[in-house]
This record gives sequence, structure tokens and C-alpha cells, in this order.
Amino acid sequence: MGFPYLRFMQKLKKHIINIIEFTRGAVRPFFVAVPTLSRLYYLLFDRAFGYEQQAILKAKIQYQKHQGIQKSASALLRRNIHRLEKGLIMRPRKPVFALDYIAETVSVYQRATQVDNLEQTDLKWAHSVLKQYFDVCDTSHPIVKSSYLTFQTIEFEGDCSATPYSSSQRVKHDVSYEQLKALATSRRSVRWFEQKTVDRSLLIDALTIATQAPSACNRQAYEFMWIDDEQIKQKAASLPGGTAGFATQIPCLLAVVGDLSAYPFERDRHVIYIDASLASMQFMLACETLGLSTCALNWPELHKLDERAARLLNLPQHKRIVMFIAVGYALADGGIPFSNKKSAEVLLTRVEPKE
Repeated sequence: MGFPYLRFMQKLKKHIINIIEFTRGAVRPFFVAVPTLSRLYYLLFDRAFGYEQQAILKAKIQYQKHQGIQKSASALLRRNIHRLEKGLIMRPRKPVFALDYIAETVSVYQRATQVDNLEQTDLKWAHSVLKQYFDVCDTSHPIVKSSYLTFQTIEFEGDCSATPYSSSQRVKHDVSYEQLKALATSRRSVRWFEQKTVDRSLLIDALTIATQAPSACNRQAYEFMWIDDEQIKQKAASLPGGTAGFATQIPCLLAVVGDLSAYPFERDRHVIYIDASLASMQFMLACETLGLSTCALNWPELHKLDERAARLLNLPQHKRIVMFIAVGYALADGGIPFSNKKSAEVLLTRVEPKE
């Protein structure tokens, strides 16, 4: 095939793409009238959400199959124990509460105690909170009584200290506003690193800070996958947009992955992105205190990229990549984009009352 033929095919492909985009643009106003038509539009004209929809269905199947218990944690147990804690701290506290989920909570706790590799601190926390719940709740209520009798048969003991506490008992800190501002200003997206290995213990230290980030009902349905195989790392680093030119010299690469199988309902499909991002920000700030620099690598919703990354990292479809994070020791003379930030005055907007 000669060069003229290739140019012709490129022009033809571009022409076809332009026709498709023109058609999409022409029909969009009709399909936004009602939600049903909008769904039909994506069925007929755009596959952008197809991979995500399939992932959500597979996640629901996984949730049902394992009844809310993952490999080393139970999202259902964590969620329900957190709900009990919120009930325990209510002012005033109701004499009877959690009637719609206490039986489910005791049931998943009982099953979780029989899982060999489930994190013991979760079980101790669950035991402590359940014990306090039954101590303060009216166990003569039929639903509460039934769950209490089941709870008494479970052979597991917590230390009874992992329960709600008063705000005055929070861990004290001496970090000033100016110190925090300096840390946040120091953290920048670094793209040029020393070719020096990042020790696993430092990643663990930074992730210890990341675990303190808030998450929906404390489910923490995410993980940080450490890619230390050089070949896999180089392939993975080239996948996110914006890594051209520096991907080959990233010393340490993490994939932040959210687990959709922690949620039984479609309404929660975006929670993995919120929770994982909150944890990622704390991780990156923690890295700064450990002498490490980071760069959050954007991960757009493109099903072809998702499929390639899933194959490369051996991920089931219900586990979605939220972002990649490059980690390493900053090269002293490596350039940093100025990246002007919006002013706080612009960010803080007021909700205007309706007239």
C-alpha cells in the first residue's frame, strides 16, 4: 500500500467521524426531552457508558454472591456498624433504633467471624459497637431480642474500646494553619524523579494517613495497587493521558482502584471516586512529609483504556481505576509547572434564594 492510499484512508476516516459527530449533534436536542429518550440516545449513538454499566451489573452479582463480604473486609459490616455508631451518638438517643438493619448486621458479623483472612480490627470494632448497642437498647423489643440472642451465640471477643467517643477525646494536634498551608503549597505535581527506589515501608506510612480520610459509611471500598514489576509499570505508566515524555522514568507507580462490589445499588456507583480521591489527597500530602513527591495521573472514562488497564493489572471489571499516582524523590532541577490556582474568593459561592 502506497502513501497516497494511506492518506486517502485517513481522510475518509476523518470524514466519517465528522459525519457521525454532525449526526449526533443534530439529534441531541430531541433526545434530551425525557430520561427515556436520553437512555435511547446512548443505546443508539454513543457507547460511552456501556462498559461502566456492565461493570455495575457484574459488581451487583459479586455483592450478591458474597453477601457483602470481600476478601479481607466486609463493606456491608463496616457500613452497618457505622450506622449503629451514628445511632448511638444521637441526641437524644432513641431507646430503640436500627430495627430495619440490626438483624442483617448481626448476621453479616456472624459470617465475617468465620472468614479466615478478614481484618481482626474490623471484627473487634463490630463486636464492641454491637455490645454497646445491646447494652443501651431495649432488648425486650422482639426484633432487638432476636438479634441479641443470636449475638450471644457468636464466639468472638472485642476489647470494647472501639466505640463512639466524645469530641473532646479526639487526638490532639499542633499543626497550625500556616504549617498546613505550607504543606499544601509545597505539594506539587512532580514529573521528574531521581532514579531511586521507594521503600515499601514509606508507602505504608503514607497510606496509614490515607486511611483516616472520610468515606461513605466508612466502607473504604478502594485499594492502592503497587506496581513494582518494571515491564508492567512501564506499560501502565503510558496508559493515562499526559504522561508522554516522562512515563519511562517514574520510579514508583500506584493504581488507585475502587471496588463497585461493595455497593448493592446503582445510586452508589460514584462513591468509589469520591472516597478514593479523598484518600489519595491525604496520601499525597503524607508523602510530602516523608520526603517523597507525587503526581496524580488523570484517568478518563474511556472503555478501551479501561479494558487495557484491567488486562494489564489483572482486574475484574467491577474494580475500576480511579487514577494512577507517580511517587518518587523529586529531581532537584526538575521543572514544575506554575499552575496558577483559583482564588478562595472565587471558589466560595453563595446560594441565592429563589425569588
